[in-house]
Amino acid sequence: MKTVHKHPLQKIMESRIAIIDGAMGTTIRTYGMTESDIRGERFKDSTKDLKNNGDLFSLTQPAMICDIHRRFLEAGADIIETNTFGATSITQSEFFVDDPREHGGRKDPAFYQKIIEDRFLDDLAWEINEQSARQCREWADRVGSATGVQRFVAGAIGPMTVSLSNSPDAEDAGFRVVTFDQVKTAYAQQVRALIAGGVDLLLVETIFDSLNAKAALVAIREVFDEDGHAANGRDLPVMISAAVGRGGETLISAQTTEAFWNAVQHVKPLSVGLNCSLGPDLMYPFLEELSEKADVAISCYPNAGLPNPLSETGFDLGPKDMARYLGEFARGGLINIAGGCCGNTPEHIAAIARALEGQPPRQLSRNEVAA
Repeated sequence: MKTVHKHPLQKIMESRIAIIDGAMGTTIRTYGMTESDIRGERFKDSTKDLKNNGDLFSLTQPAMICDIHRRFLEAGADIIETNTFGATSITQSEFFVDDPREHGGRKDPAFYQKIIEDRFLDDLAWEINEQSARQCREWADRVGSATGVQRFVAGAIGPMTVSLSNSPDAEDAGFRVVTFDQVKTAYAQQVRALIAGGVDLLLVETIFDSLNAKAALVAIREVFDEDGHAANGRDLPVMISAAVGRGGETLISAQTTEAFWNAVQHVKPLSVGLNCSLGPDLMYPFLEELSEKADVAISCYPNAGLPNPLSETGFDLGPKDMARYLGEFARGGLINIAGGCCGNTPEHIAAIARALEGQPPRQLSRNEVAA
């Protein structure tokens, strides 16, 4: 009879609600970084603005990024995410390659093939992913050793700045700026670099476009198959999290919550959930539906309400508000992993962790995930 091994995080989720960290971008803004700070000496001659390229801070301001990881861990996070939300060659090209549309051209598969083959972008994406994973690994292990509570590093894999589901050309519904294979290739390189940096998990998150997510999941499977098993003779666990609109559909591909789960359940993820896009009050019914349908752990890390430029964090809800809402999710028996997305600082995560302490997790199915 085959022995089934549970991942250590799954064991935690059977006894309590695990905590995932908050928003890297929101927290970076509290440090008052400038354009010159993100450029450093290395990128001082870049011709495009880089300040919104938060992933680049892992290379130019590693002390700040490590401090943010430390603060989230000390706030109670069991899982911290790598600073790699946009760390693919395709997304990085937005900051380093001239937009052909500014010169009468267009972005199309031929343009993105050059991006995929660009050595500078390829090397840059690898370095961001590997270094960010190493930074997370160092601090997860430090805090884990100091507290006696194991901490986990999730390799953050974002949705990209291109869509496989929609055409940007109103007169050509079949046109796509990029191909499935190009997106898959960029994701595969990101996955390999995250693994090289020492992540425990792979997190395909903030899914607006289900077909983009499918490319990421296919890339992960192919990397596992081609490179051998990634950890302790077994594949790394995969976490999946979608962003939904007010109707409960993924924002670009418009799949309902149930349809989205049906599309990804074959991956046998460690968890599936919702993040970003909506505040916790608006997310509740869709999380409830997902919790009823899915037979794996459920994660939830919503935005801190709706955007508000007059707020200190740029979002309406403070730590006490988020703690109250996530506490309601826990009392409803909906969640195994909880945290915050945009607008959530370490103070928000600390409040959420305190509110969920002692709250029972959603009951897991008998399915077990190999570590």
